[in-house]
Amino acid sequence: MRICLIAEGSYPYVTGGVSSWIHGLMTTMKEHEFIIYAIGAETKQKGKYKYQLPPNLVEIKEIFLDEYLLEDKKWGKRYNLTSQQKESLITLLNNQQNVNWNDLFDFLRSKQFSNVGEFLSSKDYFDIVELIGREEFTQVPFTELFWTVSSMLLPLLSIIRHDVPKADVYHAVSTGYAGIIGALAKYLYGKPLLLTEHGIYSREREEEIIKADWVKGYFKDIWINYFYTLSSAIYAAADQVITLFNRNKEIEIELGCPEEKIRIIPNGVDVSDYQNIVSVPAEQVIRIGAIVRVVPIKDIKTMIQSFALVEKEIPNVELYIMGPIEEDSTYYDECLQIVAALGVEHIIFTGLVDIKEYLGKLDFLLLTSISEGQPLAILEGLACAKPFVCTNVGGCKELLVGGPDDLYGQAGFITPVMHYEEIARYMMKLCQNPLLRMQLGKNGFERVKNHYTRHAFISSYRQLYQSLGGE
Repeated sequence: MRICLIAEGSYPYVTGGVSSWIHGLMTTMKEHEFIIYAIGAETKQKGKYKYQLPPNLVEIKEIFLDEYLLEDKKWGKRYNLTSQQKESLITLLNNQQNVNWNDLFDFLRSKQFSNVGEFLSSKDYFDIVELIGREEFTQVPFTELFWTVSSMLLPLLSIIRHDVPKADVYHAVSTGYAGIIGALAKYLYGKPLLLTEHGIYSREREEEIIKADWVKGYFKDIWINYFYTLSSAIYAAADQVITLFNRNKEIEIELGCPEEKIRIIPNGVDVSDYQNIVSVPAEQVIRIGAIVRVVPIKDIKTMIQSFALVEKEIPNVELYIMGPIEEDSTYYDECLQIVAALGVEHIIFTGLVDIKEYLGKLDFLLLTSISEGQPLAILEGLACAKPFVCTNVGGCKELLVGGPDDLYGQAGFITPVMHYEEIARYMMKLCQNPLLRMQLGKNGFERVKNHYTRHAFISSYRQLYQSLGGE
């Protein structure tokens, strides 16, 4: 079977998280051929892969959201849109979830439409934005509205015009632009479409936009609603929607995904992969670890602030932040500035490392994200019987505390997002109590060993592919 995995902002350009999940799926299912449809942010990423590609990966199709910058265009063309084409575009721009995506696909991929930039410079497009401005945004300066809407649509219209490789099954690993490509593939070829939603993409974009300086206040709602509109496309088109834990399922239903499509398949690890890791805690040093990319959504700044409080109270404590630092160099520089400003002495940014070389040396682990799905980092840590302090995002609480019928007990502490004082308080509690660390780690190990196995995870997807692909 040939399976096309559609990934946005992850594999093969970024390590960890969803990328590790994709890589593990392909390397384990050697009986299938895979295609990666990779959507990257910038053309400069082309060909810069962070993974050794497996032999059953037969094709990578790379597209980038900044490709439209390379297009030539001229102003003032008239397309003579039909009333149906106009209505489809107006519905999209009004951020409604009843967009007729198939009509849009037909129009945007037709010979009538040859250039994204040229369309967004046309009289037809100007008339549509002017109409929306009069009806919906009377208090907004028209020129700002025009350029805001254009910047939203440019990457979307550009990716829709790309060819989609033929496959037996299409599997998008997020909504958003990846979800649009999934819906397009379903429309073009009529093949089964699967969505796995690790975190809730539209909610994550909402959090980013609320904090963003580049979006003026009165345009934040336009951007936020736009991403919810994009997500609705694959919720409608998908044959099956997979999520990782029950709370995500509830959110997907709230956002309009039919409940009967949704199935829960948790992530999993093979605890035997970690059995040879020998715990070698230092006698005079407490070592804390964070398996995390240094990017804003992981909120490394709160992690630093929390550790600064701990370092003042606990002698001989160290924090190892283990993950790539180059993904957002500006954010990494800001983190270093905070470390210097707070006078923190014992934070080590390791960069990308083999986690297994560090896990045995650590006393406990830390995660301060503002958004997560079901972090593989927690599963990896618990597979080594390491307790966690973690923010209450995604499936973290379920992993550390368990569900209503849980038999294993607490495996760490859950805190509110960005509450650096409470995070520090729990960190100090674990620093001061080795017996507590041991018991929490044991509880987490038992939960992962029995309920989050890699065998169950792979078996579920293997069966799902076979049922959808007809094999």
